[in-house]
Amino acid sequence: MTRVANTPSNRPEVIQSLIDGVDRYNPDNVSILEEYLATQCSSREVDVMANLAILKLYQFNPHLINDQVVNNILVKALTTLPEPDFNLCLYLLNEQTVTEEPVVRLITLRDLIEQARFKDFWNVYEGGDDIYKELTAEVLGFEDSIRANIAIAVAMTFQSIETPILQGYMHLRGQPFSNFVKAQGWSEANSVVSIPINKDNEAKTTVLTENIKFEQLTKIIGHSND
Repeated sequence: MTRVANTPSNRPEVIQSLIDGVDRYNPDNVSILEEYLATQCSSREVDVMANLAILKLYQFNPHLINDQVVNNILVKALTTLPEPDFNLCLYLLNEQTVTEEPVVRLITLRDLIEQARFKDFWNVYEGGDDIYKELTAEVLGFEDSIRANIAIAVAMTFQSIETPILQGYMHLRGQPFSNFVKAQGWSEANSVVSIPINKDNEAKTTVLTENIKFEQLTKIIGHSND
């Protein structure tokens, strides 16, 4: 499973022209960008540049702000962590918005992911009031995207990990968990999941060298002969 990219494989020409030109500051174009966001939410693609353009228009034109659009932009940004997209979006929001619902809840999810507290992330996300699932409902494949990014973090860190721990990280059990492990190219035996060696999780030998100048060497030899 690959990390969610924050740039689409094929950005529509009209969106490209809006991003590159002065029209990105034209409030009349906000509906075009909002419709493009809706397409992203239903296609699992993310275009952070286009989404930042929406927030910039909102910043200059507060009367245009659509709270649901802001929510969906932030949720999409969560799916690209550890890329800095989420924080870039926050910088374009006013201070009051950042301290209010639902943004504070999404910030909580960001913090848990960035701190690699993956089991805690799922515990909060699956909370009894279902508020988090409601916040992410319009973003297709949100949970799968989060799992994909967690899987990459795990593969960068471990060569093997106990099955119960990984199940907690992925919030999966039984056959869905087995299918997920297989899809990553990992293997499971005796309650341990083995991860192929890669450039990130491979143990690296560190060679320490000490440079001694000729003058220091002669002093050392001189002291040893005394």
